[in-house]
Parts: sequence; structure tokens; C-alpha cells
Amino acid sequence: MPKIIPNLWFDTQGLEAAEFYCSVFPNSKIKDVTHYTEGSPGTPGTVLTVEFELDGREFTAINGGPQFTFDEAVSFAVTCADQEEIDHYWAKLSEGGEEGPCGWLKDKYGLSWQVAPDGMADILNDPDRARAARAMQAVMGMKKLDIAAIRAAADEKG
Repeated sequence: MPKIIPNLWFDTQGLEAAEFYCSVFPNSKIKDVTHYTEGSPGTPGTVLTVEFELDGREFTAINGGPQFTFDEAVSFAVTCADQEEIDHYWAKLSEGGEEGPCGWLKDKYGLSWQVAPDGMADILNDPDRARAARAMQAVMGMKKLDIAAIRAAADEKG
């Protein structure tokens, strides 16, 4: 079975970003760093690629230049066990970046993340469609998701 490894295009900050992401997620590490050589499109000796793992998942950062940037069409979801994890990842990943609606944020490199609780789909797919709608309405009014507030809204009797 072939591996599927996300490749993240950076201008020149691939190593810095990989080190940052490795500092945020447990069980993470830089695996390998390659450099531009003579005759390549980059400055010889500067970082070309960084292979790294985030909690055992492989990624590659490539310093390819400024012509491509991240947008919200691609994001990484962080499924959290509890509010403490949501608070932790939200704080770390949004630092220097930009908070968005409904649990979305952009980190300081412009990469989009969704930080949400485990089981979010269960409440939004609740067979009681009014309960699901109340939960969705609560989510729509939040930036960082608040599990207790989402549950409280879902359970409101109106």
C-alpha cells in the first residue's frame, strides 16, 4: 500500500514551521532535512525539505518560494478528547495567527486548522433534529469551541 504524505509548501519557513508543529503535538519529531544544491532553483545550502512526524503521522515541508500560499480549501482537523485539549491546541496553534469561526483558525504560517471535540458529529447528527439545530446554532456563534456551552444549548428546552 503506498503512503500518502501531506506536503506543505512554504516560502522559506519550512524548518521553523516543522519545529513549531513538533513542539505543539506529542510524539512528534523532525526526521530529515534536505538542502538546495548547486544548480537547483534555490540558494545552495538553504533548507529544501523537512520530513517530520506529528504524533506518528508523516508530513513534508518544502521551501518552494512565495508563489503558493495556504488557504482554507485545505485544513487539518485536531479531534480533542476534552475542553482542556481544545484549549491547549487552540492557544498553541492560534498564537500569532488568526482565530476563525466554528473552531477554525489559521496558524502563524497561514495553515488552517479545525480544533473540535471528539463526538462532534454525533451531536450534530442527533436524531432529535431540534437538538442538533440548537447545537449547530451554538457552534456558529463561537470561535474556539466550548463543549459545555454546545451541550447546554443542545439540551435547552424552548
